[in-house]
Amino acid sequence: MRFLFVLCVSLAGVTLGLGSDAHAAVAANAPSQVASLEAILQGGEAERAAMRLDAREALFGNVAHYRLKLRVGPGEHDFVTLHRVVREDAPWRPSRSNRAVFMVHGDGWGFEAAFLSSVGSAYVPADHSIAAYLAKEGVDVWGIDLRWAGVPTQTQDFSFMANWTLETHARDVGVGLAVARALRLATGSGGNGSMHLMGWSRGAAVAYVYMNLEAQLPRGLRQVDGFIPMDMVVRYSPADADLKAHACERYAALSAARQAGRVEGGLLGPAPGITLQAIGQLAALLPGAPTPLLPEDVFGPGTGKPTNRKVAIVSAAATGLLMAPLKPLAPDYHLMAAQPDALGLPETLTFTNEGYLFEYAQRAAPYQSLNEVVETEAWACGQAVPYDDFLNKVNVPVLYVGAAGGVGRYGEYSLTQLGSHDVTVLIARTLPESARARDFGHADLFLANDARERVWKPVLQWVKAH
Repeated sequence: MRFLFVLCVSLAGVTLGLGSDAHAAVAANAPSQVASLEAILQGGEAERAAMRLDAREALFGNVAHYRLKLRVGPGEHDFVTLHRVVREDAPWRPSRSNRAVFMVHGDGWGFEAAFLSSVGSAYVPADHSIAAYLAKEGVDVWGIDLRWAGVPTQTQDFSFMANWTLETHARDVGVGLAVARALRLATGSGGNGSMHLMGWSRGAAVAYVYMNLEAQLPRGLRQVDGFIPMDMVVRYSPADADLKAHACERYAALSAARQAGRVEGGLLGPAPGITLQAIGQLAALLPGAPTPLLPEDVFGPGTGKPTNRKVAIVSAAATGLLMAPLKPLAPDYHLMAAQPDALGLPETLTFTNEGYLFEYAQRAAPYQSLNEVVETEAWACGQAVPYDDFLNKVNVPVLYVGAAGGVGRYGEYSLTQLGSHDVTVLIARTLPESARARDFGHADLFLANDARERVWKPVLQWVKAH
């Protein structure tokens, strides 16, 4: 069988080259005090212009969604968008809440697609997403669109991404937390102002970096009182030497691409979001038509052209094929679980509505910066990185949430890098580990029909208890 990596080649025209280069690590600087909303509001005209309330959107019942665009640097694309999903007493009047979570998305999808995907969906109720569910239950939900999530499709010159790193995104998260805490206090919530920090996938790596930065601050300046990494590994256990070797292979390939001058993209090529959008659009509009994205017999001799629907299902349920010849983060890693057809290829999604998958793919951000992907792989490979020197000083309560068919149990060892003693592990599992190829997937955590009971409700209970 030819690998589905052909899809990335056909859309992007570029494959990853293999090689080994020294890690371009970012120098570890002493963390500066995180800016407060008061400083922004009371600063000069540039600071006041940096923040603008963009929109309020009524979602359902008394739950609303706010957006806030925030400048975090001097460049044209140095913006992040902050999100708040919260119950209201009246329009523009958030209800008071003593529980708050700040969410950081991973590769491919920004805050709304990752955590609020039910809004506007034709396939699930408006409250069927983790941000909507938690807000409905009285949690003040915040989140961020990292800088690359707002880069327009028509962009041609990506040189502005050259200096965006894991630390860049972690510091943006720190600013977002400060703004969120200040606005919570201004609207009658907050208590001591601290929040839980949740990061999913690459967003968990960003969150680990933020926790490492915050651990260097005096205790009174720290902003996080609970940490929720979701389905991600930053260090492999010594028992998983083969997976560490795979991380080193990914690092070598991506580092070579970076050394060759590419600063955008990730594990799926230079424009992963455009690839995903094309998969979703074709599957939604022409599900039974032969796909223009892949060649004849790509799934085996005599199989002919796969349909657009089949490409979408295989991409979601056999995600590791998209990374070929590189190996994924964990064995049989996938976004969504599926039942196989006669050839053993994924055919029918197990936990998530396939129409919801097609919508989800179309909502991918077009581009991503490459540096944070290279750095995360270096970290997982065991290279020296400036992002874990102070993790042993992190002692807040921790909840690790894994998907048995995603990263799952392989993310548990990363928790040992922290100094926390109050550590809870939740793995969404329906099958034995030996059957992980068909178990709950990386994105099933947020999209599955039963994610509310299996994942979100336990997360809510932990948040209320901490």
